[in-house]
This record gives sequence, C-alpha cells and structure tokens, in this order.
Amino acid sequence: MPERKDETKSAAVIGGGPAGLMAAERLAMAGVKVTVYERMPSLARKFLMAGRGGLNITHGEAFADFVTRYGDASTHLSHALETFPPTAMRAWCAELGQETFVGSSGRIFPKSMKASPLLRAWLKRLAAQGVEVRLRHTFRGWDEQGRLTFEIGDGGIVTTNEDAVIFALGGASWPRLGSDGGWVPALRARGIGIAPLRPANCGFEVAWSDHLRERFAGSPLKNVSFTFGERSVRGECVIADYGLEGGAIYALSAPLRDAIERGASALLHVDMRPDTSIDALAAKLAAPRGKESLSNYLRKRAGLSAPEVALLHETNAPFADARKLAAHIKALPLKLLRARPIERAISTAGGIAFAELDIRYMLKKLPGFFCAGEMLDWEAPTGGYLLQACMATGAAAGEGAAQWLAAKAASR
Repeated sequence: MPERKDETKSAAVIGGGPAGLMAAERLAMAGVKVTVYERMPSLARKFLMAGRGGLNITHGEAFADFVTRYGDASTHLSHALETFPPTAMRAWCAELGQETFVGSSGRIFPKSMKASPLLRAWLKRLAAQGVEVRLRHTFRGWDEQGRLTFEIGDGGIVTTNEDAVIFALGGASWPRLGSDGGWVPALRARGIGIAPLRPANCGFEVAWSDHLRERFAGSPLKNVSFTFGERSVRGECVIADYGLEGGAIYALSAPLRDAIERGASALLHVDMRPDTSIDALAAKLAAPRGKESLSNYLRKRAGLSAPEVALLHETNAPFADARKLAAHIKALPLKLLRARPIERAISTAGGIAFAELDIRYMLKKLPGFFCAGEMLDWEAPTGGYLLQACMATGAAAGEGAAQWLAAKAASR
C-alpha cells in the first residue's frame, strides 16, 4: 500500500456497522487516525433495525457451548471470541452507560431494551477519540495507482491513501439498510477466495393452498417442535403467505437451506403436541365425535388451534383413524420448496474464506488490509450470536491492524 509521509498512522474503516465501529474504536485507542466510510446516509442502520424489538446483544450460556453455535467456523472464530467474549461485551455496554440483564432464555439485553441509546453513546465516544465519518461513500475498489476509490452521493469518485484498511462491509441481507454484497467483485478481482453469499436465519417457501394463505397468513404456531434430519428445535413460528418464518425456523435454516441446495426440497416435520405421546393423543382422539364439527372436536380433544387444524387439512391428514391421525399430529410433514431471497434474510452465510486471513484478520494476499464482521464466511443463529461475532471480529481486526502498523513502524 502507498505509505503516508507523516508520523501519525492512518486507517480507513470501510463499513459503519458494529464490526466497523468496533474496529475503529480499537484503532483509535492505539493512537491511529481513523476515518470510517459508510455508503448509507447514517451509521449502523441494521443495528438499529435489529434493536427495534429489543436489542439482543449476546447470550449468557457457558462459553464452551456458546462457541459451538458457529458450527464449522467455531475453530476460526474462537480466538476472537475468547478475546472479546460475552462478558467483555457486557462490560463494554456498561462503560457506555448501558447496563445489561440476562433474560429467561439466556439472551442478554440492555436494560433500556433499545439500540439507539447505546449507539448514541458509542458515536459520542468515537467522536471524542477523533474518529471521522464520511457518509454516502460507496467502496468501488482500487484505481490504477492502488488508491481506494469511493463513489459519493452525487456520482463523483474520490480516492484516498491509508496506512491500513479494514473492510467491514457486511453480507447481503437487508440491502436497503446498507449491506448489499457489492464488495464481492472488487475483492475477487484481487484473487480473494469468497464463498457464495447465501441467506441465513431466513424463512422458507411452502406451496400453500389459497384457502390457507388467505385465512391463516400471519397466524402463529406456538409451543411446537420442528424436526429436520437429526435436529429438533422447540419453539414457535408464523405461517406467512409464502410459507414459514420465525425463530424456530431460523434455528434450522442452515441445514434446511443446504438440503434444498443439494436437492429439490426439504421435508420438515412438525410436532404440534410435543408434550403428549402418540398413545395418549390417540386415546383422546378415539372418542366419538358425534355431531360436533371436526374443528371443534380437534380443539377439545387434542387442543389444536384453527391454524393447526388447517395444516392437517393441508397435508391430507388421516382423520378417520385415531392412531394414524395422532401420529400425523406428532410429525406433520411440510415440504419446503426454497429459502427466501437473501435480501429478505436476517443474516448472510458465505463470504471471505478464513484461509485468506492470518490470525490478525489481515488478508494474506493484501498486506495492510483487514476484514471483519458478516462479510467473513461464518453464520450463527439469532440470540445474540450474530452481533457478538461481528463485534469480536471487529475488535480483533482493529487490534490486528494497530499491531501491524506498530510493527511496521518499529522495523524502520
């Protein structure tokens, strides 16, 4: 990279989400002059959107279990997560005047339950550290002289030289909030290995009948269990007009998505009465129905809601045989056709391969360029794991860049 002549080292952080802002904070703490470039009109839009229903910043489970939530990427992320674990996240929030608490599910939230007070305090601290922000700057790669190029709001192009660069450009979910995957071609052109970006924590499409779609779209399925292959998740979801969405579906989204990519569909089984055995349910359903409507009978005898009864009709349940019907209720089959488009997903799978990075999160092929956050090839369930890894890798990349700059200066 072109070197600056002055003694104060500079760094560009490209991407103004949690990973980028954390990297900027760590660089500024090390005395580096930092400029954050963000393509949107304001910072951390996805962070603010995620906090509308209560900002879930991390999770309180044992760290050994916590790390496993990142699946195949656990080994690669473990060092960053150990350096900036959930306890460090809570301490960091407290430093910004935002105390946290552990919810009944183990999820951790700010006591205010909002993202905006935390972000305001954070941006105030970054400004006090001298971090500058350039909004409406869209990264477009490098020019022929190796300078970073940005398209600005009026369509013009500006360039800059920095001593170090941290990419924190996000994945490709929620593009209207900033992360659109537009960085992929520029980095691929530099020979960086990037796994295809795919939807994660997403809903799935089902070929509902018009009746079910019109009558029950928006209806919840509560306290049910979902099974796909050897994995089962208990929770709830929502019947959407296109299929299914919600927490329990998101928890299974990775294996469901992968199975659909390998074949044509995935068969999900729903246990609508997980606390009742087939035998007990069959005994209840063996009672004569008489003149009672089928819906009322199933509601009284099996405790099924109207949407659940509709699902039985949708899947051609064997209503005439009590035991077969009980088995169907305990393992209702739903054929999932495809994952929702990536722009509708909560997060992104795929991204820059960890093999492209050293332990400092620096690109091996591009010394002085570091990467953090969701643009790396990892995925995790909702529940605080996404934000924790973004912040942890941001801290790791920021510290790695500061160390690299210091070592480079000391070697002169």
